[in-house]
Amino acid sequence: MRLSRRAIRSAYEAACRAEIEALKPGNVHVFADGHRMSAAQFLVSAEVSSAPLTRPGSPLGARLLAAVSATRRSVGTNTNLGILLLAGPLAMAAEQPGNLRANLRSVLAGLTIEDAALAFRAIALAAPGGLGQAARHDVHRPPETTLLEAMREAAPRDRIARQYVTDYADVFDVALPVLNNARAAGETGMWPTIFVYMELLAALPDSHVARRHGLETAIELRGEAVLAAARLAAESDEAARHSGLAAFDADLKARGLNPGTTADLTVACLLVHNLAGELA
Repeated sequence: MRLSRRAIRSAYEAACRAEIEALKPGNVHVFADGHRMSAAQFLVSAEVSSAPLTRPGSPLGARLLAAVSATRRSVGTNTNLGILLLAGPLAMAAEQPGNLRANLRSVLAGLTIEDAALAFRAIALAAPGGLGQAARHDVHRPPETTLLEAMREAAPRDRIARQYVTDYADVFDVALPVLNNARAAGETGMWPTIFVYMELLAALPDSHVARRHGLETAIELRGEAVLAAARLAAESDEAARHSGLAAFDADLKARGLNPGTTADLTVACLLVHNLAGELA
C-alpha cells in the first residue's frame, strides 16, 4: 500500500506540531521560545514546507530546495533544515508500495549528483548556524558526487548525515522503540515525544551543539541529559516532571545551548510513527 500525498502531508505536519508542542529542554516549544525563534515560526514552517516536500515525482534535491525557499519566504530564518533533510526521504519512501524502511533504503541509494547540487543550494540558503566550510563536498561549491556519498563524508561529524548512511538507525532502532514503549506504558499527550527527545539527547552528543559550541560542550550536555532522563523516568507526577524539565530548559537556553539535531530526529521518529499508522 502506498500513501496519498494528502496522507503524507498530514503525517508530516502532525509530527512537526507534536514536536513543537512538547517541552524539550533547550529547544523551542510552545512553553518557551528561545534562540531568537518562536514556536509560531516552527508551526508556520511546517505548513508552508509540507506541499513542496511531498510533491509527487519530484526528486529529493528539488523538494528540499523548494521547501527551504518556502520556509525562508515565510519566516525569514532557518527553522527546519534538519527536519526537511530527514523527512524528505521518508516522504518519498511512503509514496511507494511496500515496507517503509526498505523503500527508504531504495530512495537513499538512488540519490544523484543533481540531488546533491540542489540540496547544497538548500543548505546554503537555510544558512544553519555553525555551518562553516569543508575541505570536501562544501555546500558552497558544485558537488562532485551523489548526495548519499556527500552525507557519508559528513556522517562522522553530523548526526543527520549519519541517518542517510545507516538507513535511519537512530530513528528506527533507538527512538521508535522508546516512543512505542512510552505509549504502551500509558503515556499520553506530549510525554511520549519528550521521552524520545530525552533518549536521543542522552544517546549521542548533539551535532548542532557541537558545531556551535564544540564537541566537548556537546559531550558535557549529553552527560547532563543522561541524568535528566533518569530523573524523568523515575518521576510519575506530571507537575514534578514539568517543573524539572522547565528548569533544565531554562538553564540550557541561558547558556545558549540548542540541541537542534536531537529535535530534528524527534520529528523524524514521529513522522515514521505517523506514516506506519497510515500504512497499517
